[in-house]
Amino acid sequence: MNLILIPGLLCDPDLWAHQREHLAALADIRVADITGGETMDELAEQVLASAPDRFALAGLSMGGYVAHAIMRMAPERVERLALLDTSGRPDTDEQRERRTQLIEMSRIGKFRGVTDRLLPILVHEDRLGDTALTDRVKAMAERIGPEAFHRQQKAIMSRPDSRPQFASYDLPVLVICGRQDALTPVPLHEEMAEAIAGAQLAIIEDSGHLSTMEQPQAATALLRQWLLYG
Repeated sequence: MNLILIPGLLCDPDLWAHQREHLAALADIRVADITGGETMDELAEQVLASAPDRFALAGLSMGGYVAHAIMRMAPERVERLALLDTSGRPDTDEQRERRTQLIEMSRIGKFRGVTDRLLPILVHEDRLGDTALTDRVKAMAERIGPEAFHRQQKAIMSRPDSRPQFASYDLPVLVICGRQDALTPVPLHEEMAEAIAGAQLAIIEDSGHLSTMEQPQAATALLRQWLLYG
């Protein structure tokens, strides 16, 4: 089986390090690069251009938004879908305004990636003192850098509402959320799971938004079951 993993905003393959190592026996795994487009459709097209004919697809946060775009474009190519710490909803006006301000700040030389101030909305409060984890999160953001950050924010701001397409999803779907996810909380995942026929909902305890890094064993175990049994 082929498996494509899509990272989130300011994230890179390290987001999926544990899953890549421990699911390698089950699938041919590749991590998509979502730094080169300014719309979800552009990013989806780029992922599809280098993807095998058929594949399992998992996306976290912004990666979930790209996964929804792929499901709009080429649902026949996706064998199964996992949506982690994400949403089907578009940005609110308030969210778009906040993203615009962040883009402007970074353009005048104030790109700070993921700072100590932002970490509390990304990871569980009990992990804020785990420098091994928080340093990895900060390092991902630095590797992505400000120019790709601008493009990613533009794509997120302009994304459509994916909820109307959920009724058309005809494949095994797993919806995963960290219990303490502050950015895309549990009710958004309940909404997706209820709207997608046959979708399975799994909550990872003691985890914030970056569940694959915060509770890697739990996330990997869930994805293993999904790959094996749907």
